[in-house]
Amino acid sequence: MTQKRAIEKGEISLVIVAAGSSERFCAHLPPHQRVKKQWLRIGNVPLWKKVADDFMQLYDFAQTIIAVSPDDYSYIQKAYGYPVVIGGNTRQASVQNALQHIHTPFVLISDAARWCLDGDVIANLLNQANTHTDCIAPYLEVADTAVYGGTYIDRKALKLIQTPQLCHTQKLKDALTKGTFTDESSAISHCGGKVSYITGSPKLAKLTHGDDLHRLKDLPCVSGEIFTGSGFDVHGFEVGKKMVLGGVEMDTDFGFKAHSDGDVALHALTDALLGAIGGGDIGEWFPDTDKTYQNANSKLLLKKVYDFAISIGFEIINADITIFAQTPKIAPYKSQIRQSIASLLHTDLNRINIKATTTEHLGFIGRKEGICTQANVHLRFIDWRAKI
Repeated sequence: MTQKRAIEKGEISLVIVAAGSSERFCAHLPPHQRVKKQWLRIGNVPLWKKVADDFMQLYDFAQTIIAVSPDDYSYIQKAYGYPVVIGGNTRQASVQNALQHIHTPFVLISDAARWCLDGDVIANLLNQANTHTDCIAPYLEVADTAVYGGTYIDRKALKLIQTPQLCHTQKLKDALTKGTFTDESSAISHCGGKVSYITGSPKLAKLTHGDDLHRLKDLPCVSGEIFTGSGFDVHGFEVGKKMVLGGVEMDTDFGFKAHSDGDVALHALTDALLGAIGGGDIGEWFPDTDKTYQNANSKLLLKKVYDFAISIGFEIINADITIFAQTPKIAPYKSQIRQSIASLLHTDLNRINIKATTTEHLGFIGRKEGICTQANVHLRFIDWRAKI
C-alpha cells in the first residue's frame, strides 16, 4: 500500500483459492473416498463455502471471488451463490485468473485450506492497511532449532508465512507476471515491493495431508442427509454392432443405435447419479454433438461422473436398476452386470440390485426394437470424521 490514509470500505476485495486437486490430501484414501479437502462437509456445507461465509461475517468486501477447478466450475455456478472463476494448474495461476476480475485497489488473498479464520489476525491486517507497504502477511515464529544445508541458522530470523495476505491489487498483478511464486508476499518482495509482517495464528494452519483432519475435530458432524436420483434411457437396436449392457458384452448379432456404445443401463445410472448430486444430466456432460464421445465407452463416462461426485463429497448407498427388454434375455447376464456396476462404483455387491422384465410383447420393446432402463440411486456425504 503506497498510501498512508486509512482504507475505506469498498476498496478491498476477497479472493479465496479453492482450485486444487488435493493430491496430497487424498494420497492414502481408497478410490471411493477421495473427496477433495475443499469439499469436506461441515454439516451439509462444503469447507470452501464455510470459509467464504466466515469471511463475510468479518468484513463487508466490495467483491468476493472463489477460484475453483474447471471440473467444479459449472456445478458451483448452479448450486451456490458465490461468484467463481476457473483456476489454473497452480495456486499462482488461480490467483492471477481471479485478479482479472478484481476492480478494487486492494485485495485480500486466502486459501480454502486455511479453514479456521482468526478474527483478530484479519482485523489486524485491515487495521495495518494504512501503512506504507505493498503487502501485509501474517507469520508464525519458528520454535525449534533450525538447520539449512547442514548449517544451523538463527531461528529468530525465520518466519512461517500464512494467509490471508492483504495486497495492493495492481502491484500484485504486476509481480505475479515476473516469475513463479508460492504466495503473494514472495512475489511482491521479489519485485522490490515492500512487505510488512504481523503476528499470525496457529488457527490459520493449512489443511494439507490426510493426517491434518484431526484439526477439524471440533467442527459440526457431517450431515446424515440422503440424496435420491433417478435416470432413464432408451436405445433402439442396430444390426452388426456389439452390444454392451451394464458394462458387460452380450452374445448377440445386434447392438444399440447410439452416438456412444449405447449402454442404456450405464447411461440411466449416470443420469441418476447426476440427479442425486444436482449435477444436470448426461446430455450436458457428454453431448451427442461432440465427436469426442463417438462410440465412447460408457464405463468411462460413468467413471467420470462418479469420480466427480466423490471429489465433491458424495458416496453411493445403493443403486437399483430395472431393464425392460423382450430381447435379448437378460437373466443369464444379471450377475455379471451386477458385479460390473459394483466394481465401477467401488462398492459391495449387496448395494447393487438388477431387475429385468419384459413388456409382454407390447410397444417397441415388445416388438424387439430396443431396450429401456430405469435407475434409482441413493447417495450420502462421505464421513471424513471416520478417518480421524
